[in-house]
Amino acid sequence: MSFSAFLAFPGQGSQHQSMLSKGGILDLALSSEYSHAVECCSDLISHDVFKLIEEGPEELINRTSITQPILILCSYLHFNKLVNTVDITPTYIAGHSLGEYSALVAANSISITEALKLVRKRGELMESAPNGSMSAIMGLDNNVIGEICLIASHGDSSHVQCANLNSPNQTVISGHDDAVVRAQDLCIAKGAKRAIKLKVSIASHSKLMLSAVDEFQKTLESVTFKMPDIHIIHNVSVNSSTSSEDIPSLLVSQLHSPVRWVETCNFISKLNIPIIECGPGKVLSGLFKGNKLENYFSVTDEEFYEKINNYG
Repeated sequence: MSFSAFLAFPGQGSQHQSMLSKGGILDLALSSEYSHAVECCSDLISHDVFKLIEEGPEELINRTSITQPILILCSYLHFNKLVNTVDITPTYIAGHSLGEYSALVAANSISITEALKLVRKRGELMESAPNGSMSAIMGLDNNVIGEICLIASHGDSSHVQCANLNSPNQTVISGHDDAVVRAQDLCIAKGAKRAIKLKVSIASHSKLMLSAVDEFQKTLESVTFKMPDIHIIHNVSVNSSTSSEDIPSLLVSQLHSPVRWVETCNFISKLNIPIIECGPGKVLSGLFKGNKLENYFSVTDEEFYEKINNYG
C-alpha cells in the first residue's frame, strides 16, 4: 500500500568521493536507462563522471561548477531508485539551495538534462562572481545574527548577510571576507558558541551573487518550465508556486537570498508524514534533528530500504 512522504534533496556540501558506490547507485549509473544523464553530465564537466566521483581528486569534486551537476546527477539516481523500489507517493518536496533543482526534476518540471545544464552554468557564474567567504554561526538566534550582519556591513564593498537559516542553532553568514570576520567576532562577543569558517571562496546566497543574476536569467529563459506535479516548497518563498512562470524568478532570487530552512522545517512538522533525505550524505538529517523533527530517513543509510518498507 502506497504511503505519503516529504522528500528533501541536499545541496552543495553533501558531495563526497565514491558517492555512487557508497550510495548504492553505481548500478543505476552504469545502466543504459540512465546513460543519457550520465553522458550529459560527463560532457558538461569535461570529465568521466564515474572516474571522477569514484576516484577523485576531491579538489575537482569540490569545485562548484563540477560539484553542482554531479550532485544533481546522484540525487536523480537516488530518487529513481527510491520510487522504483518503494511504493511511495511524494506529496511535498523541497531542496536545500542547489537541491531545489533536484526537486524540479523529481516533480517533472524540467528534465534531468535541462537541470544539469542549468546548474553547470549556475556553478560557473557563481565561480566568476566576486570572491567572498561563508561562516556557520552556532548557538545564537538568527534575528540577532541578522542585526549583527547589518552592523558588520560597511556599504556594498564590505557586506555580510544571513545566507542559510538552517536551524535555531545554526545560521550560515555570507559576504565579503572582512565583513564576515567582523560579524564572526561580534557573534562570539554576543554569546555564539562557535563560528566556523567554511572551506569556500564563494559567498553563496549573498549580494555578491547579484553580478550573476542577468546572465543566469537569460539562461533560465532558454528552458520551458512545466507546472510541477508535486508541491515544491521553494527556498525563497517557503511555499509552492501557483504558476510555472514564477519558477525562473524564484531560482534567480535564490542565488542572492537566504535559504529559509527553519521555516521549511516548521512547514514539514505540520504534515505528519515521514521525511526522506534523497541524495548523497546526511547533512539534511542533521538539520532535521536540529529543528526537532522526527520520523526522518536518509536513502544513504545502509538499512534505509528495510526501515522504510517496514514503515510503509
